[in-house]
Parts: sequence; C-alpha cells; structure tokens
Amino acid sequence: MTEYLHSGRQGGKASSTLFMSHKEPQQWLQVVGHAEGFLVGEYGKLLKRFCEGEQQCFQKIMKDALKPFVPAYHGVVQHLEHHYNMMDNLLTHFSTPAIMDCKMGSRTYQEGELLTARERPQPRKDMYEKMVAVDPDAPTIQEQVERAILKTRYMQWRESLSSTTTLGFRIEGVRKANGECCTNFKRTKSREEVMEALKDFVDSNPQIVRGYLRRLKQLRRVLETSDFFRTHEVVGSSLLFLHDETGKTGVWMIDFGKTLALPSPLTLDHRTPWIEGNREDGYLWGLDNLVDILSNILT
Repeated sequence: MTEYLHSGRQGGKASSTLFMSHKEPQQWLQVVGHAEGFLVGEYGKLLKRFCEGEQQCFQKIMKDALKPFVPAYHGVVQHLEHHYNMMDNLLTHFSTPAIMDCKMGSRTYQEGELLTARERPQPRKDMYEKMVAVDPDAPTIQEQVERAILKTRYMQWRESLSSTTTLGFRIEGVRKANGECCTNFKRTKSREEVMEALKDFVDSNPQIVRGYLRRLKQLRRVLETSDFFRTHEVVGSSLLFLHDETGKTGVWMIDFGKTLALPSPLTLDHRTPWIEGNREDGYLWGLDNLVDILSNILT
C-alpha cells in the first residue's frame, strides 16, 4: 500500500513523502530513455524523477484543452532522497500492450543549447563514441584528433540521419506485445522506411491503424487551438502509442523536460520551417506527416 505520510515544501517544491510497500508492482515497460529515472507506484501511478520545467508544463496543461492528451498529473512526491513528478501510468488499462515512442518535431534541442555550446563549448567523449559506433567516418578531422564532439553537434548529426529532418518526427523505439524490442531506428529516414516500420508495429491491422488515426486527428485539432501549445517551444517531446490484442488504442504526449515557455507576445504555429531565432519546432508538421503515412497504410 502507498501512503502519504506528510506534506511540506523541500527545495522549493511542494511535496509529499511517499512510502512504497513491497507489493508486486504494476507494469511499466520502458522502450527508450533512462530507466533509473522512473519508479512504478501503486493505484495506477508512475513516478518520474523530478524536473521543474516538466512540473510547470504539467501544471499548465492540467488547465488547458490538452489535458486529455497527457498523463494525468498528481504533483510532486518524495521517495527516499529523491523527488518525483507523479502521473498516471498509461499502461494500467492495457493488457500486454505493444508500445511505440515517436520523438516529435524537426529538432530535439533548444535554441539556447546552441548558444551555450558556442559560448562555452564542452566537447564530450561519450557523444563521440556514440557517433563513431554508427558511422566511423562522421567525425571531422579535428573531432577525430580530440576524440570528442559537442552535444549539439552530435544531436544535429543524429537528426540528419533520421526522419526528424525529413518528416518532423522519428521512431525512437518499439516494443511488441510478444516482448520483442527494437530501438534500431537511427537510420530510418525515408517515408517508405518509416511506413514499413509503422506497418510492422501495428501488424498491418486496419482496426489498430484507424484507432490511432482517430486519436491523432483529435489531438491535432486540440493542438491547433491550445493556448499552452501556441505559447511554448516543444522540443524533445514524444508521442506514446499503445495498443493491445483487444484492439484498444491510445496516444499521449509525454516528456516535457525541454519544453520552454515563449517570451510574450511570441507565438508559434509549429509548422513553419525552423530558422535559428524563430523558435519553431515543427511539431505539427511532423504530426501532419504521421497522420498522412498512417492514412496511406489503409489504402
């Protein structure tokens, strides 16, 4: 049983102390990301390591038209020495679901990250190793000598390989209902390659595709009227797709740790091509392409 022992403020965060029993936890199947950042709570809750920016986004979205399209947010809790944002565990109402994480937008880094990299460059060896593991010829001569690259250089290169730059979204990872897991989509770039990956995820099941299309079209209509969406730069955020053998489907927006509020009166349409300084993220451009590809699977 999960019990809230007391409430208070620690480190500027309103929080509750969380006691977690040793009862067998509910499921949480993570496809990509850092597993150590999550804990599975009880009563259908998921705990994600605290991020103030994500907390602020959830608090705003809970009052916005987008509320039905994100996990319900339940505030900040403390477990042992760490704080967590608590939200609904989206897997709770699915039976052995298939899962897909799609990173949305034409870029996954903030404009401020580019500025910081120029002003305070910090070449990273781990990013270099990730690059050469995919393409040994990708680093420049200087990068080969230093055996290190800037994070933004890696991210821009990484996105140039995938459909992020060509379609405004990329598949990050898939876990099929049978437990088969695939995150090897780094070079899945063309429309045809993405369509084949999506067909495989849905097992070419038209009922599943139609369910996803209904949800995505509803989401698009709400995004086009959402005050939150219009006034935020949404980068690094994903759409989480779930379906199970009963034909039940669901799609939710997740991951708002890098989403930033825009200075007033700036707003975004999320379809205009990004030019450094305009803050556009291409989210709706990517969603348009995703809807179009899924629609073509049905034809």
